[in-house]
Amino acid sequence: MSSAAGRQTVHVALAERSYDIAIGTGNLSEAGSLATGLRRVTHAALITDSHVEPTHARTVAESLAAAEIAVDVLVVEPGEATKSVETADALWQKLLEIGADRRTLVVAVGGGVIGDLAGFVAATFTRGLGFLQVPTTLLAQVDSSVGGKVGVNLPAAKNMVGAFWQPLGVLIDTAVLETLPEREYRAGLAEVVKYGVILDADFFAALEKNVAALNTREPNVLRQVIARSCELKAQVVSRDEREETGLRAVLNYGHTFCHAIEAVTGYGEFLHGEAVSIGMLCASRLAERLGRIGPEVTARQQTLLSQLGLPVELPRLDAERLLNAMAHDKKTEHGKLRFVLPTRLGEVELVGDVPTDLVRGVLGASQ
Repeated sequence: MSSAAGRQTVHVALAERSYDIAIGTGNLSEAGSLATGLRRVTHAALITDSHVEPTHARTVAESLAAAEIAVDVLVVEPGEATKSVETADALWQKLLEIGADRRTLVVAVGGGVIGDLAGFVAATFTRGLGFLQVPTTLLAQVDSSVGGKVGVNLPAAKNMVGAFWQPLGVLIDTAVLETLPEREYRAGLAEVVKYGVILDADFFAALEKNVAALNTREPNVLRQVIARSCELKAQVVSRDEREETGLRAVLNYGHTFCHAIEAVTGYGEFLHGEAVSIGMLCASRLAERLGRIGPEVTARQQTLLSQLGLPVELPRLDAERLLNAMAHDKKTEHGKLRFVLPTRLGEVELVGDVPTDLVRGVLGASQ
């Protein structure tokens, strides 16, 4: 990781697919120069949603145009329901209409839904277009914009159709977080906490010490926190890009519970980060029941998540429906549930063949 004058660059090392994450404050208007620095670009398809289009997407579009890039802005509806095969098809058709070809650059400006959707469209149209990630939510900045996992949801299973398609680069501007709704901002903090639990106990302790600065969105602290989160994820991705060794699975801590909660509640009641917060605590309690950790590990997570304004209680949902949703989780193997569980703060493992009754017990005890 390198830094200069309040800016930092995190490198994602993936041989010929390597790229940089440019992190700064007030650097959104540099999208055009970043794009032209990546490769020769004459046409860009900017994909965004109707919430982001009048503000951040417009800034990016103007920057691209100033760099002599022809820009078509494609706007979709905001929300998780947009991350669908139907919306992807509509975007494919729109790319045909505007004459997109293999030299077209897809620019994703928005949160995780836009990044995943636009990345999937880029990966599949003409068997692959280059794309640039410009995440505008904290959750997307520290998680979904990094690592090349793109895709859409099926009605019964989240992220079940997708690809590994790395961006050419990622542009992160912490200034966009100033206008992010409170709930969206706090949802992103859940993924930040996750990195501390799974990979870096010192980072977790630093988060505990900086709760006030995080709650007030202090730019210097945010740049450091975002950069460290990206750095940790980049380290994992560079060693297991396509989830073939099991290492990348650690990034899904809490997500087996999280995705089940989202599926059962219809992808609308909880933001992804909110469900991650609840899911991490469920996973930690499961680790307790398996004798892997003591209660203090769960307690520290719950305290920090609560201080950051995140939900920590599992809503009243039918345990059997949650278990059925978990059966569709991509970590499930031969019908056996597998979970990412902590052994201590800063270290987790993928644990297979967890007894269903223990999982059911956690779901019951958490309500």
